[in-house]
Amino acid sequence: MSAFIQQLPALVGVVIGAIGSYLAITRGDQARFRREQAARWEERRLTVYADYARLLKQSVTLTYRIAAHLGNDPHPHPLSPEEAAPHMAGAADARDPAGEALLMLGSPDVVGKAREWVVTVMAMEQFVRDRTHSPETWSVMLAQQRAAREGYYAAVRRDLALPPGHSGEWSLPTP
Repeated sequence: MSAFIQQLPALVGVVIGAIGSYLAITRGDQARFRREQAARWEERRLTVYADYARLLKQSVTLTYRIAAHLGNDPHPHPLSPEEAAPHMAGAADARDPAGEALLMLGSPDVVGKAREWVVTVMAMEQFVRDRTHSPETWSVMLAQQRAAREGYYAAVRRDLALPPGHSGEWSLPTP
């Protein structure tokens, strides 16, 4: 019995060491799993955010082209409302599922900014559907759309903890 009692502290040390190693490994694995899971969700959110922006930008580009046909915009590739109608319908149809994905995965701030942007784009679409000729009004709508787009991108960057980015305004050289 005395030999057992002499070895008891060493045995207790081994058991405590084994338990400590198990707990350290388990906690490390859990932390790594949470980091990997967070990274996967962040990648998915980035994909959803980018897809939504790309689809909304298609609608914006179509409105630029129609507005050019109506004499409101200097876009170099005008498109008549009749030619653009199927493209506009396709763009609207494509952005609906992207909007649903955005609602599922997006932060409330990003979803709110996306709503502001799409409402502005929908007003631009209505403007060209009505065949309005008012370059001044169109110019105001463009500024609103650019501000809404910039707000959306800023919200995305905040949500994904990205550094501030470019405003998206490009100055073109004047001839």
